[in-house]
Formats: sequence, structure tokens, C-alpha cells
Amino acid sequence: MESSRDIRVAEVRAAVARFLHLEDEPQPVDLSFVLGSATPSNIDPAIDLFKAGLTKRIWISGKGPKPRRWRPFKKNKAEPESRIYQRIAIERGIPAEAIWVEDRSSNTLENFVFSAEMIEAAFGWTNIRTVSLTAKPYHMRRVLMTALKVWPAHLRYVMRPSYAEDDPPLDVWWTSPVGRYWVMKELQSIGAYAMKGDIEGF
Repeated sequence: MESSRDIRVAEVRAAVARFLHLEDEPQPVDLSFVLGSATPSNIDPAIDLFKAGLTKRIWISGKGPKPRRWRPFKKNKAEPESRIYQRIAIERGIPAEAIWVEDRSSNTLENFVFSAEMIEAAFGWTNIRTVSLTAKPYHMRRVLMTALKVWPAHLRYVMRPSYAEDDPPLDVWWTSPVGRYWVMKELQSIGAYAMKGDIEGF
């Protein structure tokens, strides 16, 4: 029989997972926006949308943070994550002319700030109504809240997290060191962004 403490711990773990988890069904979007990461699975949902005829534009954002020993892209540290994603997408059949890249940003806020002006120049925000957002599952809440703060208010977002087997699953995030690390780091980052006024949508 579970103790009251065990029940409370389980409830907190579940609440954290519910807070971070954001996912919508695939649907037509004017732009599929992909945030870079240390592993390439973030590009998968955008490729899926394109091949399903649900988007005609893929925007990839991110240079990546400073290289660390554990990062899979270590050998390519001079190459931005977004360029690696772009190459993967082209290799998987996405036309080069359907992909746009922002390759200077090194964090989530910069992903949106740096891309905002470029998207205006490329398409004009008045021509964009719906945007899919893709990042790791644990990252999706901060991604949405940053978009709500930085990008035009008329946009509607479709949340499409990555789904690779090596992406830490949110429903059991506390069961592995990797899951615990990324979820706790993400909660800390949300707090830091909130303190600076860089997010909306609480």
C-alpha cells in the first residue's frame, strides 16, 4: 500500500509531465518551425508534415550552444545545428527551396527573436496564420510561451514535439538520469525566462 508521501510524489511527477507536455494532431500549417537540438530528431515532425502535404515551408532555427563533451554533434561543432538539420531534410526528400534556415541563435529566446525579422522579410507575417512548433517533448511548454511573447499575436500554433526513441519520454521522466536532468533543467529555464519577462501564456 502506498504511503501518503508516495502518493504526493506521484501526483507532483504527473503534474510536471502534464505542464510540460504539449501536442496537437497533425494539421495544415503555413510554416513548420523547428528548433535545433543536440540530436536531429526535431526535424522529423516537420518532414512528416511536408510529406503529408500539410505544409509547404520548413523553417529551421539554431546554431546551438557552446560545444560540450556529450554533444553528438561535437565533431561538427563548426557547423550550426540548423544546417545539419537542413542537410538531413534534403537527404530525406525535402526540396531545398522549401527550407529556410536561421543559424545564429544559441538559445530558445534567440530562436524566436532572430527568426522573427527573417520571417517577415521572407514571407511577411501577414501571410502567416498557422505555425507548427517542434522541439523535444520536455521543451514544448517554454517554446510555446516564448513564441507567444515574441511573435505576432494573430498566430495560431500547432504543437508537434519530436518522437524519437532516444528523446526522454515525459510520462516517466523521473525514471532515468537523463529524463530527470532535462526536466529539472527545463523547469529552471522556464523560471529564469519568466523572471526576465521573456515568456507569456501562464
